[in-house]
Amino acid sequence: MNADHLELPAAWPATLAEGPVRLRPIRRLDQRRWQRLRESNRAWLSPWEATAPDDSTPPPPTFAAYVRQSLRQARRGVAMPWVIEYERELVGQLTISGIARGSALSGTIGYWIGEAFAGRGIATTAVALAFDHAVGPARLHRLEIVIRPENAASLRVAQKLGFRDEGLRRQYLHVAGQWRDHRVFALTREEVPDGLLARCRAI
Repeated sequence: MNADHLELPAAWPATLAEGPVRLRPIRRLDQRRWQRLRESNRAWLSPWEATAPDDSTPPPPTFAAYVRQSLRQARRGVAMPWVIEYERELVGQLTISGIARGSALSGTIGYWIGEAFAGRGIATTAVALAFDHAVGPARLHRLEIVIRPENAASLRVAQKLGFRDEGLRRQYLHVAGQWRDHRVFALTREEVPDGLLARCRAI
């Protein structure tokens, strides 16, 4: 285990806030609010949800098992799983996953938000908070966001924050029952020396 990996736990757990937007670690007590939000937004979220291409894949884990797995990954330093709150109400989720240390120092940002809260800049602020934490205390160098070309709402978040469009990955993920193309957006620490939150505030 290298020194970078040893120092990562100092970056987790972390609660981050900007005005009424807050990121905090997901927890088992979120189950009722999380499931209610997901259920009421099923039609809004399902076109963008990853699916299993193999019918023999086991059913998804219970919420408690999902949280245990997420927090175990966080302790190992390979993920940072947050919920998004707006004025203390749970409105979505953001996770930095696939964290690579060593010579890569990279990760992938994924997020979703309830339809009633879209268009208010909440997801944009949440991504900026997560990015600044990742390239600051977590000492990452590069963050990606991978988005379906049809997902206009998520594309706006990446574009508003100035993520660089690195092109199309053909049939990259199995989503809503089919292999789907995705566009890749990325930013490095050096491209945003003053932090992404400062850029977000100027929008």
